[in-house]
Amino acid sequence: MKSEILEGKAKIKASKGKITRKMPVFYNPDMKLNRDVSVLLLKSIKNNKMKIADPLAASGVRSIRFLLELNKSKVKEVFINDASATAINNVKSNLKLNKLNKSKKVTVANEEANMFLLENRPFDYIDIDPFGTPVGFLDAATKSLSRNAILAVTATDTAALAGTAQKACVRKYWAVPLKNYLMHEFGLRILIRRVQLAAASNEKALIPVFSYSKLHYMRVFFRCGYKTRDVDEILKQHNHISYCTNCLGLNCNCKNKKVVLGPVWIGDLFDAKLAADIYKNNSDDSNNSFLKTIVDESKISTLGFYDTHELSKKLKLQPPKLDALMQKLKKRGFKAARTHLSGNGVKTNASSSVIIELLKKFS
Repeated sequence: MKSEILEGKAKIKASKGKITRKMPVFYNPDMKLNRDVSVLLLKSIKNNKMKIADPLAASGVRSIRFLLELNKSKVKEVFINDASATAINNVKSNLKLNKLNKSKKVTVANEEANMFLLENRPFDYIDIDPFGTPVGFLDAATKSLSRNAILAVTATDTAALAGTAQKACVRKYWAVPLKNYLMHEFGLRILIRRVQLAAASNEKALIPVFSYSKLHYMRVFFRCGYKTRDVDEILKQHNHISYCTNCLGLNCNCKNKKVVLGPVWIGDLFDAKLAADIYKNNSDDSNNSFLKTIVDESKISTLGFYDTHELSKKLKLQPPKLDALMQKLKKRGFKAARTHLSGNGVKTNASSSVIIELLKKFS
């Protein structure tokens, strides 16, 4: 049974409820933030007259929101595709529901996603948002990017990326994941590297500009460059990481047991200015806290973060309040911020020894 749903400025009819691979058309309310950020990011960048691709459109809500919510100067054309004929019929109905069915900016297709991208390339924005892993779409997607384009990639196979299904991660993402409180950050970094490798084989340089992990998925936006020297510089930022089971630090000098993970992307997860612009352009109060946290953590270029509960448990101490700990760190001249990846996490450029010293002083 289809329901009429309002999201942003879009009205759609789609099935709600538990989502499975067998469902040809569905609407996932948990992914509203995913689409909100997509709209906000396109509002925040300078690109205009964009040729946009939505190769896995499902209900079409993302594309409809682009058409309704972005300035007319932003969008040249939106290509909406799904391999399911049922889904495409639903997309056409939803376009009509929003009075977009006669828009000259809309092209609707019913093809396999990779063929659709390759036949209609190049694009200025491509959104890969599959059910499961995106790896089967990365070659065609990166081949189909124009210069300075944006590629958005979602992965919902978090069991692999976050270390529960380690062998699956090695097979699909060519890296060893980490199964602890840092799993979502390093899942993102594994995903980023995998997308960058696909792009590198097509002589394209993808720099992550906005990355996050939420609920059951991970999401990264990349900016595309064409200079081969930029590709080479990106590959230099792929490395293995050692995690210390004693101090819980990364690449530390302890002589204790280390867990080696990766290779991962060791560069920045965010463009700090873009993160600030996305937050500024947001008008949905339900997104404010999440986006503000990302603005704060985007200003700190470090690998990982410290989970105060995990570290306090290791030291047999009571964990301090995060704000009090961050205040102490800032007084010592360090940067410190909360992270969207953990309610107990502190992103800081202080070493694990400094954090341990402060935790002991709080107890």
